[in-house]
Amino acid sequence: MVYEATMCGNLMIISLVLNSKNLHTPMYFFISQLSISDILVTTDIVPNMLHILLHNGGTITFISCMTQFFFFCAAEVFECLLLTVMSYDRYVAICNPLHYTSIMTNTFCVKLFAMCWLVGIVVTIIFTVPPSMLYFCGPNIINHFFCDPIPFVELSCSDTFIVHLDFYILAVPILIIPVTIIVVSYTYIVISVLRIPSSTGRQKAFSTCSSHLIVVSIFYWTIFSVYVVPPHKGQTLTISKILSLLYTVFTPLVNPIIYSLRNKDIKKAIQLWSHYH
Repeated sequence: MVYEATMCGNLMIISLVLNSKNLHTPMYFFISQLSISDILVTTDIVPNMLHILLHNGGTITFISCMTQFFFFCAAEVFECLLLTVMSYDRYVAICNPLHYTSIMTNTFCVKLFAMCWLVGIVVTIIFTVPPSMLYFCGPNIINHFFCDPIPFVELSCSDTFIVHLDFYILAVPILIIPVTIIVVSYTYIVISVLRIPSSTGRQKAFSTCSSHLIVVSIFYWTIFSVYVVPPHKGQTLTISKILSLLYTVFTPLVNPIIYSLRNKDIKKAIQLWSHYH
């Protein structure tokens, strides 16, 4: 049910953005790309996870495992970069509104979107090649519901120092730099909003950012909890798996809900669509 709801919600967002002229803006273009990313992550993880749950376990070939790993990483890296681009879009809209249309042109938005995918795929290739070259000679049971990099690498008989070093080095361009850009963007946004004299104007400015800020907070909090913050003594593998569920299943489900409930333009587009159908 969650999988179907996720697919329907994200497909609805994509359909609304494509068919509603009032949603043909940079912000909604990026929201539709976020929905595509969420569909990719969910489709990569959930069907196989449902099979594992139904059969109390499952087998997966090494190539299939690496394929799932590749698409999962590509979608997650793309989402990291896309959320950063979306924060820059909000920064330009609020801090430099008079030049917004001249800066965020259709061509520039497509270039940003293409760059996110290109960087995402390149980083993913660098991310997946070292684990694929490891030697596996012992246990072959991954104690997880998908081919997550950390429990997967731990099964190897080879020295995994280079692989872990690779993971931490790649965390800089895909996590640390994007988070820094998002924090700086929102710092400038808050400063600009506080300078608006009317409370109505401040509320309107904040409302355009609130959905994005909620999505960013959920996504990065779970990613940092699993992959960046060292696990403390009380954090078991079960907790790690629950946190993984948040960004592979829960986040793709709630993203369209957050954008639908907190966005007047999308609400209006849904009402018009319902009226015509």
